[in-house]
Amino acid sequence: MRTQHEIGTRERIVRATSLLMQRKGYGATGLKEISKRAEATLGSVYHFFPGGKRELAIEAIRHGDREFAELLRDVLGGTRDPGEAIEVCAASLAKGLRESDWLDGCPVTTTALESAGEEPDIQRAAETAFANWRRVVEDKLRESGLADDIAAELAHTVINTLEGAEMSAQVSRSETPLVLAGKHLARLVGSYR
Repeated sequence: MRTQHEIGTRERIVRATSLLMQRKGYGATGLKEISKRAEATLGSVYHFFPGGKRELAIEAIRHGDREFAELLRDVLGGTRDPGEAIEVCAASLAKGLRESDWLDGCPVTTTALESAGEEPDIQRAAETAFANWRRVVEDKLRESGLADDIAAELAHTVINTLEGAEMSAQVSRSETPLVLAGKHLARLVGSYR
């Protein structure tokens, strides 16, 4: 893993924004706080993101999209059985939440929900992220032999359930919602095979 200074300034700004908005939301995250967290000047923030916080939020969502899609691909690719892979994914999310002291939930949801109806560009970026994650799950389900329509529907169910369980785990400060979601998603997926 690269250190903070081995990462370019633009990337540090995006990562800092993603983390802060993940934890605090769009409204409570300020540009000065982003520049401080990124160890960048405020001028650098405006240089790379002349559109200000809105542009940064969109890029932070894209970063979160890529980050979570990569995690999904890694976890789902590690096991042949898609139900088992989804259960492992839920356990991985639970572990990550616990290790962050319940602060680092979904890198997209907080910002997307807070800006609902007010920031259509942010909403579209979040919508794209969810579609990308569904596609990753859908691909895994198809690879296991499920029909295209079933794989697409189950992918929606998997992502929606994991998102809800992650939020519930974060609020309750317990891994249980994610562990149970993974267990029952595995059974659901298994029932189609």
